[in-house]
Amino acid sequence: MNDLDRYIKKRKKTDPDFAKGFEEGYRDFKIGVILRQAREAAGLTQEELADRVGTQKTAISRIENHAEDIKLSTIQKVAKALGKNLEISLR
Repeated sequence: MNDLDRYIKKRKKTDPDFAKGFEEGYRDFKIGVILRQAREAAGLTQEELADRVGTQKTAISRIENHAEDIKLSTIQKVAKALGKNLEISLR
């Protein structure tokens, strides 16, 4: 475990607000990372993906970097533009 992981683990134990905020923030961050990785794997720039989705490059950048409160329909459009299927899992 690295220093950052130790810090996060310790902070979660001592600060319930941090723990809650961290999990929500990490989930949003993870969605953006997954979408960025899929775009890169498809060999597309943000501008090319935006053209396929019918939006602006800034919208794709915002999704990849700040995916909080993103609509499911938007994720579906991005997935379709990347030639992917969207799968949702509840745990």
